[in-house]
Amino acid sequence: MTRIAISRLHFPVTTLGPGQRVGIWFQGCSIRCPGCISVDTWPHDRGLTTVGEAMRALSPWMAGAEGITVSGGEPFDQETALAELLRAIRAATPASVLLYTGHPFDRVAPWLADHPGLIDALMTEPYDAAAPQERALRGSDNQVLHLLTPLGARELAVIERNRNAEDLRLDAMFDADGTVWFAGIPRRGDLARLRELLADAGHRISTTEGSP
Repeated sequence: MTRIAISRLHFPVTTLGPGQRVGIWFQGCSIRCPGCISVDTWPHDRGLTTVGEAMRALSPWMAGAEGITVSGGEPFDQETALAELLRAIRAATPASVLLYTGHPFDRVAPWLADHPGLIDALMTEPYDAAAPQERALRGSDNQVLHLLTPLGARELAVIERNRNAEDLRLDAMFDADGTVWFAGIPRRGDLARLRELLADAGHRISTTEGSP
């Protein structure tokens, strides 16, 4: 059984693509962009499971999923597990698959050629804290959306635009220990403002945002 490292799975996610989507965050990242808001997903020695176990966790959500969004971490750090997981997802749902990678397109093009049709839309390029942040569903405007299938063109071309008010929302998820997770792409400085507001109210908060 193929091993895979997963940071978390969640449904529904409404802030990383159109509709109610299944969110899959891979654990482990070799790129480690300065200023990343998810440094907790960088280590490679966490969240170890199997593709089969991951699919068992995902299966109850598939009937209601309008899409799948895969992020991380860096999904292409686990190329074999990524391919096996996406093949299983394809067999379970007709929903569109949007995947985020910090690699440039040329770096992942051979994998795409070897595994055609598994990804409908691909967002490439590393996060750049010095670049503008005006485009929808991007941490920085250097990131490029590639529509790889007819399904991707039909359902995911809508995110090839500038940000609007809807893109400023975040999904909040609560763990049993009180940890709060946000899904979405906050504006720069939003997490710092959240820390300040909570500190003013007498709360202590730590975030997984990295240094610029």
